[in-house]
Amino acid sequence: MRTYVAKGEEAEALKVGAQWLVVDATNQVLGRLATRVARILIGKDKPAFTPYLDSGDHVVVINADKIRMTGNKVEQRCTIRTAGIPAGLKEVPAKRVREAKPEWMVREAILGMLPKNKLRARRAKKLRVYRDAVGLARHAGQKPLAVSM
Repeated sequence: MRTYVAKGEEAEALKVGAQWLVVDATNQVLGRLATRVARILIGKDKPAFTPYLDSGDHVVVINADKIRMTGNKVEQRCTIRTAGIPAGLKEVPAKRVREAKPEWMVREAILGMLPKNKLRARRAKKLRVYRDAVGLARHAGQKPLAVSM
């Protein structure tokens, strides 16, 4: 059986019809949430998925401060930053990052699940992450649909 690949006008129509979806991160495990949101951004959940086209939907993630990490990851996992000079590496535990910038932590987890190719930047622009549900008011005009995870 051959794999279906959209071509021509049909492929252009796939790029236009993007929906807006809302994902509530309350009590969700970080890695599992990241993989599911990445699949939506890529468009793999659509029947007319085409690998070389950006046919994914826009995703708004709310309540990033209520995300859950399993095991000892909160204490053990570290974010590494560099100052660009010798001995300039800094390790920041996930516990401190989660308190200060939970939306950054969720965003980096999701973007890490996207394929590293030319479509990555375009897909990343379709992701919005907010600390709490107040950020959802910005996207009321797009009429986003709630997605259960």
